[in-house]
Amino acid sequence: MENNEHLRWMRAAMDMAEEALGAGEVPVGCVFVRDGRIIAQARNRTNELRNATRHAELEAIDCILADKALTAEPSNSPLSTTTLYVTVEPCIMCASALRQMEIKEVFYGCGNDRFGGCGSVLGVNEQVAHPVHPPYKAAGGFCREDAIMILRRFYITENTNAPVPRSKANRVLKTDINPLSSVET
Repeated sequence: MENNEHLRWMRAAMDMAEEALGAGEVPVGCVFVRDGRIIAQARNRTNELRNATRHAELEAIDCILADKALTAEPSNSPLSTTTLYVTVEPCIMCASALRQMEIKEVFYGCGNDRFGGCGSVLGVNEQVAHPVHPPYKAAGGFCREDAIMILRRFYITENTNAPVPRSKANRVLKTDINPLSSVET
């Protein structure tokens, strides 16, 4: 697949991240692609639903599993012909769920130095042995700078949903991006 195709899908994921930002969520968005078309797209909804498990990836997986046209038959590998594009490396929880659903492959924007499940913290996708579910390939760096900048835009704002909001009145949006870093919040 050409990089232009990856960028097309990553831009769609970035649109979902922008939607998340507008809703006051950590701006992570994703699209699931099968047979050259988006079959599900989602954004983080953890603040909205007051549920820490409502990450973009899990929101989209729920949509896929609920749609009989996309998962007509019960299967141990409902995502085996599906590719995920997500703005930030899946966390350990999501990376594990993706492996259990037997995702074909994952492409992401920036790494996740705190919770990354595709190698930044723990390689749940392929470095951890699993007795049943095969590993999947994950590659980062697609729209990386855009993914970092949208996270920075979120993290300089007041998070009114935080248990103890911290004043961020003096924070300034950094626009320089180190080529070796992941998120740089």
